[in-house]
Parts: sequence; C-alpha cells; structure tokens
Amino acid sequence: MNIENQALYAANQTLHTILVVDDDADIQKLICMRLNAAGYQTLTAHNGLEALNVIEQQQPALVLSDLRMPDMDGMALLEAIRRKHVTMPVIMLTAHGSIPDAVKATQQGAFGFLTKPFESQHLLQQVASALRLSGATQNQPSQDDTWRSQILTRSTEMENMLRQAKLVAMTDASVFIQGESGSGKELLARAIHTASARAAKPFVAINCGAIPENLLESELFGHAKGAFTGAVKAHAGLFQSAHGGTLFLDEIGDMPASLQVKVLRALQERLIRAVGSTQDVPIDVRLISATHRDLHEEMREGRFREDLFYRINVVTLNIPPLSQRREDISLLAKHFVDIFNKKYRKTVQGFAPDALEMLISASWPGNIRQLQNVIEQTVVLATAPLIPLALVQRALRDDGNSMMAFDTARMQFEHQYLSNLLKTTQGNVALAAKIAKRNRTEFYSLLKRHKIDPKSFQLPLE
Repeated sequence: MNIENQALYAANQTLHTILVVDDDADIQKLICMRLNAAGYQTLTAHNGLEALNVIEQQQPALVLSDLRMPDMDGMALLEAIRRKHVTMPVIMLTAHGSIPDAVKATQQGAFGFLTKPFESQHLLQQVASALRLSGATQNQPSQDDTWRSQILTRSTEMENMLRQAKLVAMTDASVFIQGESGSGKELLARAIHTASARAAKPFVAINCGAIPENLLESELFGHAKGAFTGAVKAHAGLFQSAHGGTLFLDEIGDMPASLQVKVLRALQERLIRAVGSTQDVPIDVRLISATHRDLHEEMREGRFREDLFYRINVVTLNIPPLSQRREDISLLAKHFVDIFNKKYRKTVQGFAPDALEMLISASWPGNIRQLQNVIEQTVVLATAPLIPLALVQRALRDDGNSMMAFDTARMQFEHQYLSNLLKTTQGNVALAAKIAKRNRTEFYSLLKRHKIDPKSFQLPLE
C-alpha cells in the first residue's frame, strides 16, 4: 500500500458504509474490494429498486450507482434519493458513451461521476471528497448525549472538549469558556447546565458587554426601592433569579473593575447585596463565564482582577474557531438550511459541490454566527434545489468578512472581462481578440472555458 493509500485508509477508519449499485456483478465486486481495502464498509444492490430498499434499511453514507441498469436506472434512483434523502451524496458510474447523461446527473444533484474503467485512486478520492463535503458521519449521538444535542460536530478537537465539559458538568466547579465571538460559547454553557444536577433549575445568561455600566450592577445584584431615580419598586437581580441553577456571564472580560470586586465577593461568600440595600442575601448559583478576550493580557494591563480570574477559572474549556473545525462546516450548513427552509417555507435541498467547497474554504472570522447569516441569505435568494456557487460568493462578499481564493477571483475577473469585451464589440470575436491582444484560437479557448457564447452579444438583424 503506497503512502497516499495509507493516508486514505487512516482517514476512513470511521467505517462509513457505501452502497454500490450495479447490474454487472464483476464490476460491483471489484469496486467493493477497492472500497473495503480502503477501510470502508460496503452494501450492494443490482438495480435502483433494490437500492432504495437497502437505503431505507441501512442508511449508507454514500451511494455509488451505475447509470444504465434494468428496472430502475441511475437517473431514476438519483431522483428518488434526492426526494427522501437530500443530504446523501450520489456518485454516478458511467461508460464513456453516456458521459452527457452523467453530466446531466450532476446538474440534477449528483456529486460527480466516474467513467469506466477508472483508477482505484480516482475512485477513493471522489468518495473521500463526497463524504467530506456532505458532512457524513457514523457517530450518531447516544441517549447519554442528549445534553449536547444542540452542538453539532464531527471534529475530534470539539469531541475532546465536550468530554471534558461532561465531566465538569457533574461538579459545581466554576467554568471559564474561552472562544472567539460567534463560536458558540452560550450554547456550550447551556449544554453544561443541562448535563448538571442543576438542570431542573434556571439557566440565566447575561452579556456583560451589552449593558451600560450604570445598569449592569442593578441587573446582576438587584436594587432596593428608591435606590436611584426610577427605582419605584424593589428588583431582584440575576444572581437571585439563577438561585439553585446556573448563571452565565458572557463577555466577562468587558465587566467594569468596580463590578469585578462585587462579583468576587459574591462568589467567595455566597452572598449578594442589592443596590441601595443594607441586607445580604444568600445565593446558590453555579457560575459559568466566557469571553473572546485574552484575560491574561487584560490582567497584565490592569483591566481584569487576578483574584477574580482564578475564582472563575477553576476549569477552562476552549472552543476552537470554525476555521479549525472545517469538518463541521457542511454539517452546520445542512442544519441551518433545514432551519431556514422552515422559516421561509423553502425547499432547498443543499449546496452544489463547488458552493460547498467555497463554504469550507472561507476564513469565517465571525465563526458559526457568520456561517448562519450566510446560509440564511443563500436560502432566501435560492431559486433552485441546490444553492449555486454564485449565491455563496455573493453572501460572503456582502458579509464583508471573507476573501475568496485567488483562482476564484481570477476566474470571476476573466468572465466579466470577456463579457464586457464582447458586449463592446457586439460579439465580434476577431475584434475582441485583437483588443485583448490574443490570437483567435486562444480567445475561443477562453470563451469555451467560461461557457460564453459570442452570438448572444450580437445585435439582432433588422
């Protein structure tokens, strides 16, 4: 086994199950042998009808189907899969003479096609790419994982962090969550609360950076009647509201120094005093805090108290940014598509392969929150079952937080340049090639690459 095959084998030890559909028993057996050798499990069917029965019973991660089969061919099978299993990737197997039909299949939602005979390496690369882009995973959450059911991931790093979260959830230790904005800190805090012995009690969250300093103290500790102008009645703060449960202080790094002292006292003595009151009130809360800031730097600069840091930082959990868990992007994208389909009464099935590639390769400085916004825009504007590359490019550009790859930018420029040139010359290829300082053969190749028909720029005859 060469190095590339060893790498593919190592990557496939999740044991994805692949359904191979072909009426030629010899070809089917050969494909199964190649897939099994690469670490995949395989199922077989000899036509589309048989394949649908297998899919209902076994739920494979991917389908490899011959295009031409008796009873129910590959195109009919693809259509049936798209209706009931919209996220299941399908790769078509075709003879050389039926390539146009295979291309049509990709336009209707197939991930891609392989022309017989094909090399083993090409087969494995297509399969690995389809599984990666579809977000397929064999790791289904068990009943013990219901506490983190809202956290979608197939990232090893995330799974390791969640195992730590489950352990600390069973204690009353204070938890500090470090992560970039939009990475899901509150979602993790809620999951820890759900897994804890306090799950039946309140979970109360507040963003310390979103409330003015003069109001934050009252929100946290409450106030007595007449404590300040407008305090017409007593108000219980969030520490009291979370009694018996969990208080989540998001963006605690933005908390003013004056309030840091009061929070430290509350955690040490398990007592709070409302604004304008002389009475202490006992509290029983589990504190979870989070920030996108580097609190070590904040402490060095004197903006965050060191004694409070060590009080809140009994256990630290680090949420990796989305750019470090790209295997989760397709999984999250599918989840958001489902949500926005219901919200906007749409029937979007997913993303075209090149559109999904762009989602996976984007920089995502805004993390999951940014991804959610981009998916929402593409679903709203989608007019076809599969969201095309152009809509993803537009959404990322409008979002203003991502740069496209150089090759993509160059292709976009070339397409726009050629279109403008032919518009100017009214479809005269010879003149357009002369202006572009390219010979006609090269210019025609460029037009073919970009699928531009010069006749569409010619003025109609009078």
